[in-house]
Order: sequence, then C-alpha cells, then structure tokens
Amino acid sequence: MADTIAYVTIRAEQLKAAMRAIVTCTGSSEREAGLVAEQLVQANLAGHDSHGVGMLPRYVEVFRAGGLKPNRHVSIVLDTGPLLTLNGNAGYGQVMAYEAMEKGLARAAQHGVAVVGLANSHHIGRVGHWAEQCVAAGYVSMHYVNVISEPVVAPFGGRDARFVTNPFCVGIPLPGREPVLLDFATSRIAMGKARVAMNKGEQVAPDTLLDHHGEPTTEPRELFSNPHGAILPFGEHKGYGMAMVCELLGGALSGGGTLHYKPATRAIINNMLSIIIDPSRLGTAAKLSTETAAFVKWVKQSPVARGVDRIRMPGEPEQDHRRERGASGIPIDATTWAEIIDAAEQLGMKAQEVEKLAGLA
Repeated sequence: MADTIAYVTIRAEQLKAAMRAIVTCTGSSEREAGLVAEQLVQANLAGHDSHGVGMLPRYVEVFRAGGLKPNRHVSIVLDTGPLLTLNGNAGYGQVMAYEAMEKGLARAAQHGVAVVGLANSHHIGRVGHWAEQCVAAGYVSMHYVNVISEPVVAPFGGRDARFVTNPFCVGIPLPGREPVLLDFATSRIAMGKARVAMNKGEQVAPDTLLDHHGEPTTEPRELFSNPHGAILPFGEHKGYGMAMVCELLGGALSGGGTLHYKPATRAIINNMLSIIIDPSRLGTAAKLSTETAAFVKWVKQSPVARGVDRIRMPGEPEQDHRRERGASGIPIDATTWAEIIDAAEQLGMKAQEVEKLAGLA
C-alpha cells in the first residue's frame, strides 16, 4: 500500500510561507506566525515529520475549539533569580518555549545556571529545537517534558495507555563542531510517527504498539481508533522509568500537572523543566570541549556493523536530513498535505492560495 502513496515536495522557505499564512488566519501576529512556521518546518528539515507541519491541522482543530490561544506570552509565576516558574497560558508552544528559553538564557548569563519551569503551554513541538536555542548561546541544557492529552503510552507490563510520549532532551555545545544533541520520546515511537506511518499506509515495527484489547499489533490505525490502543515504552522498564521521571519533573516540578485522568479536550498541553548551564562559569568549558572531542573520536573508531556506513553521534541524523532536505525539498505525503489544505480552508483560506505559497501552483 505504501507504494501507492503520492507525495508533494516543497522547498523549506516556501513551506514556511504557507504555514505562516495559515497560522496568521488564527489571529496570530506576524512574529507569532513566523515562530510557529519556523519551528514546524525545522522539524521536517531535521527528519522529524512527526513534529513538523503535519501537526498544524491538530492546532487548527484545537484553536477552533477554544483550547489554543493566539498572541499569548509567558507570564512569570515566581522569580528567584536563577530559578523561574512560568505559565504558558495555553498559547502556541513555539512561542512559549522560545520565550521561556530566552528568559532562561538571560538568567544563565547572569548566574551561570538557570532552572526554568514552563507550565500550561500548548504543544511545544520538537524539544530539540529548544536545546538548539541554548546551544547557539553556548550553553548546555537538559529538558524534561510531560504531556497533558489523551493517554497513548502503556506502562511497562500494562495493557492500556496511561501517559503520553514524555520526551527528554540534552544539548551540549562544542566550539567549532556540531553539538551533541540527544532528543527522544520515552515511548518506542512518538505518536506523530504513528500518524505519519498511518498516512503513508505503512505498518510500524513489531513490539511497538498494542491494540485496544492490549494485544501486540503493527497497525498504526489502532492508535487512532475508538477505543484506541497504546504505544509501548522504549527499552521496556528503562524507558518506562524515564517516562515517569519526565512526568514528575516536567509535569509536577515545573509547576504544571501530571496526567492522572483522561482530558476532555483535544488540546496538547506541555509542561517542561529546563536546566541551563554555562560551562564557562562552571570553569569546565575547555575540559568539556577537549574531552568530548577525544571521546567522540574514540567512539567513532569502533568497527561498524554490517550495513552501517558510519557511527553517528546524537544529532548527526538530523544534520544529515537538513543537508538532504535543504537541497532537495521536504516530502509531505498526500494525506498529510490534504489535511493541511482542509485546515486552511476551515480558517477561510483557499486551497489555491496555500498551494501557490508552497510553490505547487
């Protein structure tokens, strides 16, 4: 079936223009629409279509239901200098997380370290984007995130969903080199990757999903049926344990909440605890750089397994995708593109207008 799925291929700048126009139709300012479009398209460029422009139809759905509030900004709940507790006010997560990192970086510049709790933000997208914002300033960062939405991940040993994909991320800058950037969901796959597989007509790998009876399945539609199935945690008890840590630190310690009920709306509310460190102020910047370079070289000298071209550091797959998609364009399957067009039409845009901005007309 996957061979019958058609694609559109769109250049990044044209895709951003189309996304900006659609987001503007929700009432967003030019700045807000630009931040949302930039982060979504950057996710596609990095190869994470699960967190890219395919999320926009869900945003439009939640906006129309009143659960996503345009033109909001983070508000300060508590300020102790290097520690900040912020409220995202159910605004676009691409704006809330950006502003949270801006404030955190300013405090890390003052104090050498910042701990930022961001609560009640709508979907913040690919968390690696926020680590990259910190890396660009020369800072190490760690991010623990939970999700208040329909549960889609089963606990280790469980048969139904009790929490969401709860991502974890670390960014480590390396002067003169690409950073080490670790960013992963604590489930076997992100929910968006199941959506992408479904839209492409593909199956997922074995030992990834449970159907609504709690039995193993490779059919991604089971995750979107009613009643729906569940994703398994990665690494069995290890991924499950990491998901619990993200739920408690990202959800509770941030000032947000944990998922212990089934939400009544389709909103995707994120809470995030971020720790930002200036290695220069810690007095270890030179050590971090030299030791990391030596360690990376050592690891990459391992003989590669059959079928592997090279050993990659965390962040390198995204770099490879950026080069490839930056040159050839971003592929979007026909189902996802049709959903984007439908979302635009719900906001009053004509399909021809979106396709013209995207370079398809």
